[in-house]
Formats: sequence, structure tokens, C-alpha cells
Amino acid sequence: MTATVLDDRLVTLRDAARQWGAEFRTAGAGLDTAPDAVGAHLDLAGVRCLASMLVPAEFGGAGLRLGAHRFHGMTAIERAVVLEELARGDAGLMLASPGASMSGVLVDVLADREQKEWFYGRLLERPTWTFFALTEPDRGSDATALETALSAAPDGGHRLDGRKKYVGNAARAALGVVFARTAPGPLGVTAVLVDTADPGFHAEPLESLGLRAARICELTLDGVAVPAERVLGRDRSPARRGMWACVQTFNRLRPGVAAIALGIAAAAHDYVVAEGGPLDRAGRDRLEELGRRIEGVRHLVHLSAIEVDADGSRGHLASAAKAEACRLAEEATLEACGFFGPRARWDHPALDKLVRDARGVEFMEGAGNIQKLTVFQGLLAGKVGRGEPFPAHAGKSSSGGASCG
Repeated sequence: MTATVLDDRLVTLRDAARQWGAEFRTAGAGLDTAPDAVGAHLDLAGVRCLASMLVPAEFGGAGLRLGAHRFHGMTAIERAVVLEELARGDAGLMLASPGASMSGVLVDVLADREQKEWFYGRLLERPTWTFFALTEPDRGSDATALETALSAAPDGGHRLDGRKKYVGNAARAALGVVFARTAPGPLGVTAVLVDTADPGFHAEPLESLGLRAARICELTLDGVAVPAERVLGRDRSPARRGMWACVQTFNRLRPGVAAIALGIAAAAHDYVVAEGGPLDRAGRDRLEELGRRIEGVRHLVHLSAIEVDADGSRGHLASAAKAEACRLAEEATLEACGFFGPRARWDHPALDKLVRDARGVEFMEGAGNIQKLTVFQGLLAGKVGRGEPFPAHAGKSSSGGASCG
């Protein structure tokens, strides 16, 4: 019997997302060569989901109704369920879709009511892309070493100067979040909301081997005006702004990133089942073993999401899930190629795309060595043990709803 922590509500969401993922599979193949054509797919149910989720009802979000259930997109477990199925269809299209995405999670954690009204209001006007800019060319994603500067402007606002790199969707986004520094040290890190139409903002797409539809970019920020009311956490102490919010946000995002890698691995397994033809006993055993491994990592991802939903400061299990899911994606896609011989990637373009896409997830939200360091720190602090991690929470989900981005 397959182990699961999903209740009937989450199963309903998963089944719907699985149907949307099947549509993604066809559409995503074309975006690999024409990534700017994502606008032609805005009518797909999965894209509409991603475009509208992560907007709470109190700010005008209609949510997603499936039978007796309604989802607004505010829990990690529901994000994991949806993102796995959409990535199982096509991870590139999933990442290229409009919506609140990573910025929406940070806004939920840190923004005040006025900022949420501005952010969510923009998203409700029309399908809108957002971006999340932390990583820098010379500093990576180490938030404590940021060089992008937020300085005071004569009009009482601020100006933003610096560079960011590996920022998804930035060239097509209307708004997003930028992490910057106001002073030395960890308490000098802050995040701001940015309108991409403002002078001084420039996004240049980078050439990429995988996940091409996401249009990963490099940003140049040259004196971008940031009004005082767009500084996130402006009503909080420095200790509860930049770094604290960054940790909380990435903890909540991490199970979803793991789910994307898991979806790619599951897609590779699906491809062998559909296209591999009759297998001998050894081949069947290999395929069954891969399927069991995927199921085991799925259980880990779901448990990690439930833990983060219970306590946003506990991201250690999510780090383990992300590291393991990324390793699985890379190994599963290569294992799938092994069923088709040495010309597999040449003769099976869909499989070649999965191999390329799998390698991109490793660098989303922190590479594997960073995740392993987080797990180790959790072990030292006694926050990660060998027993059942959270029996009181398993199988339960918040009424907040599903997230798709």
C-alpha cells in the first residue's frame, strides 16, 4: 500500500492538477524552442490556476473551487501537490506561467495591508508575471553578502542600485521583489517591491540549456526609485525584516521546489512506461525500483511541507527533501535514458528535455551543499531526529488552500 499524508481535499486537488499537467506536456514541448510564446497558453487550466492563486480571499482572490473545496494558495503542502503534477507535465511551462509565485510567499510573510492591496490588486487586473531577485553575480544567493544597495533619496524615498542574476520571468514581469542592503551586517538586509516599468530597471534574458521557457534573466538596477511605502517590513524591527523574512520564505518555498524536481523524475518514469515497450525481468525490476524511490521521496516532500506549515521556522526536513528530490531528478532522467540505448536523447527529444530540465532545479532556492548544511545544523541543534517527525500534523492541512506558484 502506498503511504500518503494527503486527505480527501488534497487528493481532489492532486487529481485536478494531474489533468492540467497532461495539457502542459504538449504545450511545454513547443516552449523549449520558443520560450516567449507562453502567452499563447494563458487559457490552459493549469496556467489559469497559477495566475490566480496565492491571492487571499480578503484581498479579492476568488480562489479555485473543486467540488466542495476552495483553494486560495497559502500552504506548502498544497503547493507541493500542485507543483509536482504540473512539473510532471512540463516544468518549464509551470515556471513560465504568470502569478504571484515566489514573490507572493514573501508578500504573505512580510507585507503590511497597504502593500498587499497594491501587490494583489495588480495580480487581479490581468494575468501578471512576477519576479524574485536575491542572487547576485558575485555573491550567489548568500543574503548576508549582498551588494545591491537601497539608499535614501532626496524625496524621502529610496533608490535601488545593483545587479541580480538567475531571476526567472524578469523580462516579462510587471512587478516583483528585490533584496538589497541598507547597512552592513545581517540586520541591514531588506526587501522591496519593484515596478518593472520604473526607469533604471533592465532585465536581460540569459541563454539556458534547460527550463528555457522560464526566461531566466540578469537584472541591472540603476537608480530605480522605490517609494517608502514599498519597503517590505517597514513596520517591523530590523530583526524581523530581511534575513528573518528570507529564511521564513525559503522554508515555505523549499517543499514546492522539491516537488518540481519530483515531478520531473515522475515524468521520466512515465515516459519509460509509455514508450519503453516490453521489458525483460531485469528491466521491470529496475523500473519498479525507480517507482518505489519516487514514491519514497514524494512522502518525504509531503511531510516536509506539513512541517513547514506547522512552523515556518523549521525548514530542516524541507532541505533534506529538496536535496534528495534534486538528486532523484538527475538520476531518474539518466536511468530512463538507459531503457532506450545510447541514442536515447537523440531519438527521444522529450526525454532529452527532461534530462536538461532536471539539472536546473538543483540551483533553484539553494544548491544541494547548502541544503545538506542546513540539515546538519538541524541535527546539531536537535531539531531533526530519527523518529516520527510530526505525527500530530500528518494527514492534516490548513484551510488556507492550494498554491500553484
